[in-house]
Amino acid sequence: MSRSRAIALGWFLLGLSFALLALGVCVGSLGFENLWQPLLDSQAPQVERDMAWHIVTDIRLPRTLGAWTAGALLGLAGALAQGLFRNPLADPYLLGSASGASLGVALMLAALGAGTGLADSAWVQPETVVSMFSGSLWVRLGLTGAAFGGAVIAVLLTLALARGVGHTMRLLLAGVVVGVVLGALTSLVMLFSPSSLQAMQAFLLGSTSFVGWNALALMASVWLLASAVAWPMARVLDGLSLGEATAASLGLPLRPLRAALVGVLALATATAVAQTGLIAFVGLAAPHLVRVVTRVPHRPLLWLSSGMGGVLLTAADVLARWLIAPQELPVGVLTAVLGGGYLLWLMHRRTALLHTGGGG
Repeated sequence: MSRSRAIALGWFLLGLSFALLALGVCVGSLGFENLWQPLLDSQAPQVERDMAWHIVTDIRLPRTLGAWTAGALLGLAGALAQGLFRNPLADPYLLGSASGASLGVALMLAALGAGTGLADSAWVQPETVVSMFSGSLWVRLGLTGAAFGGAVIAVLLTLALARGVGHTMRLLLAGVVVGVVLGALTSLVMLFSPSSLQAMQAFLLGSTSFVGWNALALMASVWLLASAVAWPMARVLDGLSLGEATAASLGLPLRPLRAALVGVLALATATAVAQTGLIAFVGLAAPHLVRVVTRVPHRPLLWLSSGMGGVLLTAADVLARWLIAPQELPVGVLTAVLGGGYLLWLMHRRTALLHTGGGG
Protein backbone atom coordinates (compact mmCIF):
# COMPACT_ATOMS: atom_id res chain seq x y z
CA MET A 1 0.00 0.00 0.00
CA SER A 2 2.77 2.43 0.96
CA ARG A 3 4.72 1.56 -2.19
CA SER A 4 1.74 2.19 -4.46
CA ARG A 5 1.08 5.51 -2.72
CA ALA A 6 4.73 6.48 -3.11
CA ILE A 7 4.65 5.68 -6.84
CA ALA A 8 1.41 7.62 -7.28
CA LEU A 9 2.87 10.58 -5.37
CA GLY A 10 5.98 10.48 -7.56
CA TRP A 11 3.93 10.64 -10.76
CA PHE A 12 1.76 13.38 -9.29
CA LEU A 13 4.80 15.50 -8.38
CA LEU A 14 6.29 14.95 -11.84
CA GLY A 15 3.09 16.07 -13.58
CA LEU A 16 2.69 19.04 -11.24
CA SER A 17 6.31 20.05 -11.89
CA PHE A 18 5.72 20.18 -15.65
CA ALA A 19 2.49 22.14 -15.14
CA LEU A 20 4.28 24.67 -12.92
CA LEU A 21 7.08 24.93 -15.48
CA ALA A 22 4.59 25.83 -18.19
CA LEU A 23 2.89 28.31 -15.85
CA GLY A 24 6.20 29.84 -14.78
CA VAL A 25 7.02 30.66 -18.40
CA CYS A 26 3.76 32.65 -18.63
CA VAL A 27 4.04 34.64 -15.39
CA GLY A 28 6.36 37.64 -15.32
CA SER A 29 6.63 41.24 -14.21
CA LEU A 30 3.32 42.12 -15.90
CA GLY A 31 1.45 39.19 -14.38
CA PHE A 32 0.08 36.41 -16.58
CA GLU A 33 0.86 36.64 -20.29
CA ASN A 34 0.67 33.67 -22.62
CA LEU A 35 4.03 33.60 -24.36
CA TRP A 36 3.37 30.15 -25.77
CA GLN A 37 0.97 31.62 -28.33
CA PRO A 38 3.52 33.73 -30.30
CA LEU A 39 6.07 30.94 -30.02
CA LEU A 40 3.75 28.30 -31.44
CA ASP A 41 1.90 30.54 -33.91
CA SER A 42 3.77 30.59 -37.22
CA GLN A 43 1.63 33.55 -38.36
CA ALA A 44 2.76 35.80 -35.48
CA PRO A 45 5.05 38.75 -36.37
CA GLN A 46 8.74 37.88 -36.22
CA VAL A 47 9.44 40.68 -33.73
CA GLU A 48 6.93 39.22 -31.27
CA ARG A 49 8.33 35.72 -31.77
CA ASP A 50 11.90 36.91 -31.16
CA MET A 51 10.90 38.85 -28.04
CA ALA A 52 8.91 35.93 -26.66
CA TRP A 53 11.79 33.57 -27.38
CA HIS A 54 14.26 35.83 -25.59
CA ILE A 55 12.02 36.22 -22.52
CA VAL A 56 11.35 32.47 -22.31
CA THR A 57 14.84 31.11 -22.95
CA ASP A 58 16.98 33.76 -21.23
CA ILE A 59 14.83 34.78 -18.26
CA ARG A 60 11.79 32.75 -17.30
CA LEU A 61 12.79 29.21 -18.24
CA PRO A 62 16.13 29.16 -16.35
CA ARG A 63 14.49 30.97 -13.43
CA THR A 64 11.62 28.49 -13.15
CA LEU A 65 13.88 25.47 -13.58
CA GLY A 66 16.29 27.03 -11.08
CA ALA A 67 13.50 27.45 -8.54
CA TRP A 68 12.60 23.77 -8.90
CA THR A 69 16.22 22.66 -8.57
CA ALA A 70 16.88 24.86 -5.52
CA GLY A 71 13.71 23.49 -3.92
CA ALA A 72 14.84 19.94 -4.72
CA LEU A 73 18.18 20.61 -3.00
CA LEU A 74 16.44 22.02 0.08
CA GLY A 75 13.95 19.14 0.16
CA LEU A 76 16.79 16.62 -0.03
CA ALA A 77 18.70 18.47 2.70
CA GLY A 78 15.60 18.55 4.90
CA ALA A 79 15.03 14.80 4.57
CA LEU A 80 18.70 14.17 5.38
CA ALA A 81 18.62 16.47 8.42
CA GLN A 82 15.45 14.94 9.86
CA GLY A 83 16.76 11.40 9.37
CA LEU A 84 20.29 12.12 10.51
CA PHE A 85 19.28 13.91 13.70
CA ARG A 86 16.18 11.77 14.33
CA ASN A 87 14.12 14.91 14.71
CA PRO A 88 11.03 15.68 12.59
CA LEU A 89 11.52 19.41 13.21
CA ALA A 90 15.13 19.43 12.03
CA ASP A 91 15.78 21.75 9.12
CA PRO A 92 19.02 22.79 7.42
CA TYR A 93 18.32 26.37 8.47
CA LEU A 94 17.59 25.46 12.08
CA LEU A 95 21.01 23.84 12.42
CA GLY A 96 22.93 26.98 11.51
CA SER A 97 24.12 25.87 8.05
CA ALA A 98 22.19 28.62 6.24
CA SER A 99 23.63 31.29 8.53
CA GLY A 100 27.10 29.89 7.92
CA ALA A 101 26.50 29.91 4.17
CA SER A 102 25.30 33.53 4.40
CA LEU A 103 28.46 34.53 6.25
CA GLY A 104 30.63 32.80 3.64
CA VAL A 105 28.85 34.62 0.80
CA ALA A 106 29.03 37.95 2.64
CA LEU A 107 32.78 37.57 3.20
CA MET A 108 33.34 36.75 -0.47
CA LEU A 109 31.23 39.67 -1.68
CA ALA A 110 33.03 42.01 0.69
CA ALA A 111 36.47 40.76 -0.35
CA LEU A 112 35.94 40.68 -4.11
CA GLY A 113 33.21 43.20 -4.77
CA ALA A 114 33.91 46.09 -2.45
CA GLY A 115 36.78 47.66 -4.34
CA THR A 116 39.24 46.57 -1.70
CA GLY A 117 41.24 43.49 -0.91
CA LEU A 118 41.32 40.94 -3.72
CA ALA A 119 39.31 43.20 -6.01
CA ASP A 120 42.43 45.37 -6.40
CA SER A 121 44.73 42.47 -7.16
CA ALA A 122 46.35 41.98 -10.54
CA TRP A 123 44.39 38.85 -11.43
CA VAL A 124 40.92 40.34 -10.88
CA GLN A 125 39.85 42.82 -13.53
CA PRO A 126 38.36 46.10 -12.21
CA GLU A 127 35.18 45.62 -14.24
CA THR A 128 34.67 42.09 -12.83
CA VAL A 129 32.57 42.79 -9.77
CA VAL A 130 31.45 39.76 -7.84
CA SER A 131 27.71 40.02 -7.28
CA MET A 132 24.71 37.87 -6.53
CA PHE A 133 23.38 39.10 -9.89
CA SER A 134 26.37 37.89 -11.91
CA GLY A 135 25.75 35.05 -14.34
CA SER A 136 29.42 34.08 -14.61
CA LEU A 137 30.05 30.40 -13.91
CA TRP A 138 33.27 31.22 -12.02
CA VAL A 139 31.45 33.68 -9.78
CA ARG A 140 28.75 31.10 -9.13
CA LEU A 141 31.35 28.45 -8.29
CA GLY A 142 33.11 30.87 -5.95
CA LEU A 143 29.89 31.81 -4.15
CA THR A 144 28.98 28.13 -3.79
CA GLY A 145 32.42 27.27 -2.41
CA ALA A 146 32.26 30.12 0.10
CA ALA A 147 28.75 29.13 1.13
CA PHE A 148 29.75 25.47 1.49
CA GLY A 149 32.71 26.33 3.71
CA GLY A 150 30.54 28.50 5.92
CA ALA A 151 27.81 25.84 6.11
CA VAL A 152 30.25 23.09 7.12
CA ILE A 153 31.76 25.27 9.85
CA ALA A 154 28.28 26.16 11.14
CA VAL A 155 27.15 22.53 11.31
CA LEU A 156 30.36 21.50 13.06
CA LEU A 157 29.93 24.31 15.60
CA THR A 158 26.33 23.22 16.21
CA LEU A 159 27.35 19.60 16.75
CA ALA A 160 30.20 20.66 19.06
CA LEU A 161 27.91 22.83 21.19
CA ALA A 162 25.25 20.12 21.33
CA ARG A 163 27.88 17.45 22.13
CA GLY A 164 26.61 15.20 19.37
CA VAL A 165 23.15 14.45 18.07
CA GLY A 166 21.78 12.44 20.99
CA HIS A 167 19.86 15.26 22.69
CA THR A 168 17.26 16.78 20.36
CA MET A 169 16.46 19.94 22.31
CA ARG A 170 20.12 20.72 22.94
CA LEU A 171 20.83 20.26 19.24
CA LEU A 172 18.13 22.70 18.19
CA LEU A 173 19.16 25.26 20.81
CA ALA A 174 22.77 24.98 19.66
CA GLY A 175 21.62 25.56 16.08
CA VAL A 176 19.71 28.66 17.13
CA VAL A 177 22.73 30.03 19.01
CA VAL A 178 25.10 29.38 16.11
CA GLY A 179 22.61 30.91 13.68
CA VAL A 180 22.25 34.08 15.76
CA VAL A 181 26.02 34.51 16.21
CA LEU A 182 26.83 33.92 12.54
CA GLY A 183 23.92 36.15 11.50
CA ALA A 184 25.37 38.95 13.66
CA LEU A 185 28.77 38.44 12.03
CA THR A 186 27.11 38.67 8.60
CA SER A 187 25.52 41.98 9.60
CA LEU A 188 28.91 43.20 10.80
CA VAL A 189 30.48 42.33 7.44
CA MET A 190 27.72 44.22 5.65
CA LEU A 191 28.25 47.22 7.94
CA PHE A 192 31.92 47.46 7.01
CA SER A 193 31.26 46.78 3.31
CA PRO A 194 28.50 49.15 2.16
CA SER A 195 29.09 48.34 -1.52
CA SER A 196 27.89 44.77 -0.99
CA LEU A 197 24.80 45.86 0.93
CA GLN A 198 22.40 45.81 -2.04
CA ALA A 199 23.47 42.35 -3.17
CA MET A 200 23.29 41.01 0.36
CA GLN A 201 19.83 42.51 0.88
CA ALA A 202 18.51 40.58 -2.11
CA PHE A 203 20.35 37.53 -0.82
CA LEU A 204 18.88 37.73 2.69
CA LEU A 205 15.33 38.19 1.38
CA GLY A 206 15.67 35.23 -0.99
CA SER A 207 15.01 35.49 -4.70
CA THR A 208 15.25 33.37 -7.83
CA SER A 209 15.37 36.40 -10.13
CA PHE A 210 19.15 36.17 -10.60
CA VAL A 211 19.22 32.47 -11.48
CA GLY A 212 20.55 31.91 -15.01
CA TRP A 213 21.66 28.90 -16.99
CA ASN A 214 25.06 28.71 -15.25
CA ALA A 215 23.51 28.75 -11.78
CA LEU A 216 20.94 26.17 -12.91
CA ALA A 217 23.66 23.87 -14.28
CA LEU A 218 25.62 24.15 -11.04
CA MET A 219 22.60 23.37 -8.85
CA ALA A 220 21.54 20.47 -11.07
CA SER A 221 25.05 19.00 -10.94
CA VAL A 222 25.21 19.27 -7.15
CA TRP A 223 21.72 17.78 -6.82
CA LEU A 224 22.72 14.76 -8.92
CA LEU A 225 25.95 14.36 -6.93
CA ALA A 226 24.23 14.73 -3.55
CA SER A 227 21.49 12.30 -4.54
CA ALA A 228 24.03 9.77 -5.81
CA VAL A 229 25.98 9.95 -2.54
CA ALA A 230 22.93 9.94 -0.25
CA TRP A 231 21.10 7.10 -2.06
CA PRO A 232 23.40 4.22 -0.99
CA MET A 233 23.63 5.64 2.55
CA ALA A 234 19.87 5.75 3.06
CA ARG A 235 20.21 2.47 4.98
CA VAL A 236 22.12 4.41 7.65
CA LEU A 237 19.17 6.76 8.07
CA ASP A 238 16.81 3.78 8.34
CA GLY A 239 19.05 2.31 11.04
CA LEU A 240 19.30 5.61 12.93
CA SER A 241 15.51 5.88 12.97
CA LEU A 242 15.54 2.78 15.19
CA GLY A 243 18.11 4.29 17.55
CA GLU A 244 21.89 4.57 17.75
CA ALA A 245 22.34 1.21 19.47
CA THR A 246 20.24 -0.62 16.88
CA ALA A 247 22.10 1.05 14.02
CA ALA A 248 25.44 0.09 15.56
CA SER A 249 24.26 -3.50 16.10
CA LEU A 250 23.57 -3.75 12.36
CA GLY A 251 27.30 -3.30 11.76
CA LEU A 252 27.01 0.17 10.26
CA PRO A 253 30.14 2.39 10.56
CA LEU A 254 28.17 5.28 11.96
CA ARG A 255 30.92 7.85 12.45
CA PRO A 256 32.29 8.05 8.86
CA LEU A 257 28.85 7.61 7.30
CA ARG A 258 27.37 10.31 9.50
CA ALA A 259 30.24 12.65 8.58
CA ALA A 260 29.58 11.97 4.89
CA LEU A 261 25.88 12.68 5.31
CA VAL A 262 26.64 15.94 7.13
CA GLY A 263 28.87 16.88 4.19
CA VAL A 264 26.07 16.14 1.70
CA LEU A 265 23.62 18.12 3.84
CA ALA A 266 25.96 21.12 3.96
CA LEU A 267 26.73 20.95 0.23
CA ALA A 268 23.06 20.78 -0.82
CA THR A 269 22.08 23.62 1.51
CA ALA A 270 25.05 25.82 0.59
CA THR A 271 24.51 25.40 -3.16
CA ALA A 272 20.84 26.38 -2.95
CA VAL A 273 21.59 29.29 -0.62
CA ALA A 274 24.45 30.58 -2.78
CA GLN A 275 22.23 30.76 -5.88
CA THR A 276 18.87 31.87 -4.45
CA GLY A 277 19.60 33.38 -1.04
CA LEU A 278 17.81 32.48 2.17
CA ILE A 279 14.58 30.64 1.42
CA ALA A 280 13.23 29.19 4.63
CA PHE A 281 10.97 26.27 5.57
CA VAL A 282 11.03 24.43 2.22
CA GLY A 283 13.45 21.88 3.68
CA LEU A 284 11.24 21.45 6.74
CA ALA A 285 7.88 21.18 4.98
CA ALA A 286 8.79 18.93 2.03
CA PRO A 287 9.56 15.70 3.97
CA HIS A 288 6.55 16.29 6.23
CA LEU A 289 4.16 16.63 3.31
CA VAL A 290 5.54 13.40 1.83
CA ARG A 291 4.99 11.59 5.14
CA VAL A 292 1.41 12.86 5.27
CA VAL A 293 0.72 10.92 2.07
CA THR A 294 2.83 7.81 2.63
CA ARG A 295 5.30 6.21 5.03
CA VAL A 296 8.31 4.91 3.13
CA PRO A 297 11.97 4.08 3.88
CA HIS A 298 14.54 6.79 3.36
CA ARG A 299 15.56 5.81 -0.16
CA PRO A 300 12.23 6.74 -1.77
CA LEU A 301 11.74 9.47 0.87
CA LEU A 302 14.85 11.30 -0.36
CA TRP A 303 13.60 11.35 -3.96
CA LEU A 304 10.03 12.27 -3.03
CA SER A 305 11.21 15.03 -0.67
CA SER A 306 13.34 16.45 -3.49
CA GLY A 307 10.35 16.47 -5.81
CA MET A 308 8.10 17.98 -3.17
CA GLY A 309 10.67 20.68 -2.40
CA GLY A 310 10.94 21.52 -6.09
CA VAL A 311 7.17 21.81 -6.44
CA LEU A 312 6.85 23.95 -3.30
CA LEU A 313 9.52 26.46 -4.29
CA THR A 314 8.40 26.66 -7.92
CA ALA A 315 4.82 27.31 -6.83
CA ALA A 316 6.00 29.95 -4.35
CA ASP A 317 8.14 31.60 -7.03
CA VAL A 318 5.25 31.80 -9.50
CA LEU A 319 2.98 33.14 -6.75
CA ALA A 320 5.58 35.75 -5.73
CA ARG A 321 5.72 37.03 -9.31
CA TRP A 322 1.95 37.14 -9.76
CA LEU A 323 0.52 38.38 -6.44
CA ILE A 324 1.39 42.09 -6.66
CA ALA A 325 2.47 42.35 -10.33
CA PRO A 326 4.11 44.43 -11.78
CA GLN A 327 6.03 44.44 -8.49
CA GLU A 328 7.46 41.22 -7.15
CA LEU A 329 7.54 39.71 -3.69
CA PRO A 330 10.83 38.18 -2.54
CA VAL A 331 10.13 34.47 -2.62
CA GLY A 332 11.99 34.00 0.67
CA VAL A 333 9.52 36.31 2.41
CA LEU A 334 6.58 34.34 1.00
CA THR A 335 7.97 30.96 2.04
CA ALA A 336 8.81 32.33 5.50
CA VAL A 337 5.22 33.49 6.04
CA LEU A 338 3.62 30.31 4.72
CA GLY A 339 6.25 28.00 6.22
CA GLY A 340 6.11 29.74 9.60
CA GLY A 341 2.37 29.19 9.71
CA TYR A 342 2.87 25.53 8.77
CA LEU A 343 5.49 25.11 11.51
CA LEU A 344 3.19 26.62 14.13
CA TRP A 345 0.36 24.31 13.04
CA LEU A 346 2.71 21.33 13.12
CA MET A 347 3.93 22.14 16.64
CA HIS A 348 0.34 22.66 17.83
CA ARG A 349 -0.69 19.34 16.29
CA ARG A 350 2.19 17.47 17.93
CA THR A 351 1.39 19.08 21.30
CA ALA A 352 -2.27 18.14 20.97
CA LEU A 353 -1.36 14.55 20.11
CA LEU A 354 0.95 14.32 23.11
CA HIS A 355 -1.75 15.65 25.42
CA THR A 356 -4.28 13.25 23.93
CA GLY A 357 -1.90 10.35 24.37
CA GLY A 358 -1.11 11.39 27.92
CA GLY A 359 -4.76 11.80 28.77
CA GLY A 360 -5.58 8.39 27.37
